Amino acid sequence: MMKPSFVKSIARNAARTIALASCAALSLAASPPQPAPKPTPTAKARQQLAAKGNWNGTMSVTADGSHTLGNPDAPIKMTEFVSYTCPHCAVFHREADPVLRTTLIPKGQIQVTVTNLLRNPIDLTIAMLTSCGDPNRFWVRHNAFFASQDQWLAAAQKLTPEQLARWGQGEIPARMRAIAGDLGFYAKMQQWGIDRARADRCLNDAAMLDKLRAQQSAAGSLGLTGTPSFVINGEVQQVHDWEHLSKLLSDRAAALQAGRI
Repeated sequence: MMKPSFVKSIARNAARTIALASCAALSLAASPPQPAPKPTPTAKARQQLAAKGNWNGTMSVTADGSHTLGNPDAPIKMTEFVSYTCPHCAVFHREADPVLRTTLIPKGQIQVTVTNLLRNPIDLTIAMLTSCGDPNRFWVRHNAFFASQDQWLAAAQKLTPEQLARWGQGEIPARMRAIAGDLGFYAKMQQWGIDRARADRCLNDAAMLDKLRAQQSAAGSLGLTGTPSFVINGEVQQVHDWEHLSKLLSDRAAALQAGRI
């Protein structure tokens, strides 16, 4: 059984979320039992990976259920706080992901961590589903939900009053099942070999909910209220888009090559 305390604040926003009068109702301003993950590579294995330029294949899961990509010993460690219903996050992901995967990540200069800043029941549902199944396939699911955001947000705006009512009534797992069904998330999960029964078990996973609670707590302790937000080497950055973040990262990478960090 999921604890109601964690979802209380999310549930309070359910009426606003399920109204879905416009995309803005779901977006944020760009402002201030799962399979065990594969073990972290040994120092020797890391050196071998670095020699091959293969840090894109190095993934892990943190204690709070966040997902990391890249060299665990990278001098630049960046955490991205995301909301799946945030259009700014989708734009950032589309612009940043291919660049990072072909530059700083394979070189071992940066490790990227994705964590959730939940703002509504749809965010909660997707966060539970992206963490469902093989943890090393998280990035495939993560990418796909952002890539198809326009489609399922558009579908959300066409729901009937009866469908929307199911989003705001009953136990939280039942609400998430309604969201997953109405927005086509079960079909999406099926593409990755996760059938509806398994997806429903994930939506009822109290342990994962605890981890998402920890992610919310981490965001709150940092004073984060909007997405995407970024923390680099423990410091909150006052940038919220790829244009400005890429310059910041380029400067740090240049300093790396100059031996200053």
